[in-house]
Amino acid sequence: MKNIARIALAAFAAALILGPGRAFAADAPSEAAAIKAARLQQNVAIAAFKAAEVASFWTDDVTICRGLGIQVAGKAAYRKLFEEDHPSPTTLVYQRLPDTIELSPVWPLAFESGVWAGHLGTATGPVVISGRYSAQWVKRGERWLIRGEVYVALAGAGAGLQFKAAP
Repeated sequence: MKNIARIALAAFAAALILGPGRAFAADAPSEAAAIKAARLQQNVAIAAFKAAEVASFWTDDVTICRGLGIQVAGKAAYRKLFEEDHPSPTTLVYQRLPDTIELSPVWPLAFESGVWAGHLGTATGPVVISGRYSAQWVKRGERWLIRGEVYVALAGAGAGLQFKAAP
């Protein structure tokens, strides 16, 4: 009888833990599409120099490791970097293109990876710095938000070579 009770308790616990995750996993393609759409919308906001809209895709406690190793913590600090950008021939306009988006079957979390590029002047300007990135997304309510990003610069040319890597 004790074994039956243990098995029943284990099955109940597994249903509590795995049940919602399985339902979430069934929606994975639409959830991944929502994340990709959010990333592309953020790219549009970056190219339009709309810092408030760019920041609307982050959690308040977002953390970033920038392409050359400088770290930024918090939405306000990250947003400030975009507020300082204004349309000019020397401004870098960053764009991110997702390669993969993987959703957790258990938690409302997702992992995105892809390539990024810093374009000179506009989103279609020459690429002067580029590399790979990864991001952690978390679902809050009905929205996916970025909680963390890591960028690694792998190539640079022209004006992109003026930047120095963090020690």
